[in-house]
Amino acid sequence: IRQELFQGSKEKGLAFCGFTDEKPVILIIGGSLGAVRVNEAVRAILPQLLERFQIIHLCGKGKMDDSLKDTKGYVQFEYIKEELRDIMISRAGANAICEILALRKPNILIPLSAQASRGDQILNAASFEKQGYSIVIQEEELTNEKLLNAVNTAFEEKDRFIKAMQRSQLNNSIEKIVELINVSAKNKKK
Repeated sequence: IRQELFQGSKEKGLAFCGFTDEKPVILIIGGSLGAVRVNEAVRAILPQLLERFQIIHLCGKGKMDDSLKDTKGYVQFEYIKEELRDIMISRAGANAICEILALRKPNILIPLSAQASRGDQILNAASFEKQGYSIVIQEEELTNEKLLNAVNTAFEEKDRFIKAMQRSQLNNSIEKIVELINVSAKNKKK
């Protein structure tokens, strides 16, 4: 986990995006190449989302929609390093899910389909859903209504998701690795 993720500033992030602190923020990550299906679904329900949330949309290279450029409460980027969110919508790659877990952010995962990947994102997402960390929508089942319902559920039940992630044994990985090395070293001395 990149340590700079833990050093973010809500105030700087809101200013960077031109947002206020009156509404929660959803960060939508489509991956570095962009997720066309995710981008389309988000844009289709944008008016409903903006009634309740502010949106940071990482669309991917060449995937920005100029017609939405001046939409209040919505900013889009090809990619940014600023990591700010109250709720996340993301693919389910290993880096993304580890960062989501480390930051304990309520989230919706939309894994790449088996036709477009090795299937690892589907397994990642299923694991996170089973442990109570995430809401999962399979890409081939993604509809505007399902996405909007998932966003509302993630927000309304955010405490449940956060509590589940707090119980995770995957946090504090640096300390756990050092502990395992120390235990292993002690066992070799015996």
